[in-house]
Amino acid sequence: MRNMLAMAGKEIRAYFHSPIAYLVMTVYTALCGFVFYSSTAFFVRESFRMQMQGGGPQSLSLNEYVIRPVVAGVLTVVLLFLIPLITMRLFAEEKRSGTIELLLTSPLTDMEIILGKFLGSLFLFAVLEALTFAYFSVLFIYGNPNAKPLIANALGMLLYGSALLALGMWISTFTKNQIIAGAVGLAAFLLLYLLDWVTAYSSSAVGQVMSYLALTTHFDNFSKGVIQLSDVVYYLSVVVVGIFLTARSMEALKGRP
Repeated sequence: MRNMLAMAGKEIRAYFHSPIAYLVMTVYTALCGFVFYSSTAFFVRESFRMQMQGGGPQSLSLNEYVIRPVVAGVLTVVLLFLIPLITMRLFAEEKRSGTIELLLTSPLTDMEIILGKFLGSLFLFAVLEALTFAYFSVLFIYGNPNAKPLIANALGMLLYGSALLALGMWISTFTKNQIIAGAVGLAAFLLLYLLDWVTAYSSSAVGQVMSYLALTTHFDNFSKGVIQLSDVVYYLSVVVVGIFLTARSMEALKGRP
């Protein structure tokens, strides 16, 4: 455990000693802020419109008009582009700088290295998630959103991000070029995100399987405030598969002359 945490701390320091963490946080905060402002402005406009028609703002839900569109509609897509920036350096930078040999021959086990790097990247992602919910806290000052669905939203974002981080970490083991690792990661994430489109023109067994494998299929319930065990199991399975494949890649690196 101590070695794993030490590796995680090393990764966190590497992120914040380079422009990566600040670039990711700046881009994410700006995009999140714009989407949050736009959704809130739309909610206010609709509230005034319903008041003019004799309805009332109480008939509108902040969770449905602001929180859910921000989380499910936009941020899940934004993270597809930003998470490759987080994961592309995990192993690619070690290979480029030549420190991968030192890492592989260190007293740390492969799993301690992998989990340490994964936790380091997960910490940076948790910071991004905290920034998201810092925006949502404003709604509790000036409005009355339902707090319970936010628990499901937070858990869904954490699992969604963890799945992408695990896959991105595995992809980073293939090359020493961070740009290539980031580009391949982005392509893989987009494919997993778009697999659900198959159901629009196919109801076959293959179409159903591809829909199940899609990232969007399992995030929908979380965005509605519903936690289903099958969705949790899906994301945890992706994390386990990503870590397992990373371990196999590390074994291959050790056997390489």
